[in-house]
Amino acid sequence: MSATNRAAIINKLFKVAKKHYPPILPPSNRTVLEHMMFACCLENTQYEAADESFARLQEQFFDWNEVRVTTAVELAEVMKQQPDPSESAVLIKKALHGVFETYYNFDLESLKKENLRKTVQQMERFKGVSSFVVSYVAQVALGGHYIPLDRATLNMMVVLGAATEAEIAKGKIPGLERTIPKSKGVEFTSIVHQLAAAFHKSKFNKDIRNILLSIAPDATERFPKRGGRKKKVVEPAAKPAKKAAKKTTKSKPAKKAAAKKVPVKKKPAVKKAPVKKKAAVKKKPVKKKTTGKKKPAKKKTRTSIVKKSGRGQKKSATKRLARKKPR
Repeated sequence: MSATNRAAIINKLFKVAKKHYPPILPPSNRTVLEHMMFACCLENTQYEAADESFARLQEQFFDWNEVRVTTAVELAEVMKQQPDPSESAVLIKKALHGVFETYYNFDLESLKKENLRKTVQQMERFKGVSSFVVSYVAQVALGGHYIPLDRATLNMMVVLGAATEAEIAKGKIPGLERTIPKSKGVEFTSIVHQLAAAFHKSKFNKDIRNILLSIAPDATERFPKRGGRKKKVVEPAAKPAKKAAKKTTKSKPAKKAAAKKVPVKKKPAVKKAPVKKKAAVKKKPVKKKTTGKKKPAKKKTRTSIVKKSGRGQKKSATKRLARKKPR
């Protein structure tokens, strides 16, 4: 993007936002540390919620050291009006830890007398302190020409076309300090921050979108879209080869109708008479052969031979009569 187009969008943003939001100037009686704590409450938040959170921290805690040792969960309960109370509580605790580990106290008024560039570099070394907090303290408390940019403002600049995603990844917009003079830096910051915080809170608000469209008419292409809607997928036309498959699908209901048959009553099963089992034949016990000495065979005598052959035996009277022939 050219510098002239970027400068034109930024100047138009300043003019249009001034019509809808009044400038909010920071109080002059705050200390450097109090400006830092308020910046932690103001990041990605509207001024009304940041003022209320800052006032509750001062009322419910004895000093900033008590805030430092308090858990983030307890701080989030005190800062319920924030869009993200837990995130704001973590930012405050990290900023207080960074200050205490560097100076071992919470008095930063000596930074006003030191060189501005060295002071900014030293604050950037604090662990957990964001670039928005450092730029806000440098602008409001130390009087430097810095324009604080939080995540809400950077995302709005991308929607307006004043910055690219690669540029906001570094947390800076090239040429912003040259476009906005130092005398209007505080006013520009307060007005643009109000619009960015409102857009960050409700990205689909029609009134806020109309303000952004009056600045950049082509912003509709870069507006965030609702994730619930799904694109309709147009299916390609069916090929002729798939027509046969469609016919089979149509004939399925007929098959189902034919499949429904009248239930047939089953005949009661006839009980068969129990078959008597045959008695098992007892086998004759087999005599075991004796292992003793064999008895000597008896000598065959004449009488034994006659008994076996039947010779010499007397016939009975019935047999004799049977053989007689009838007369």
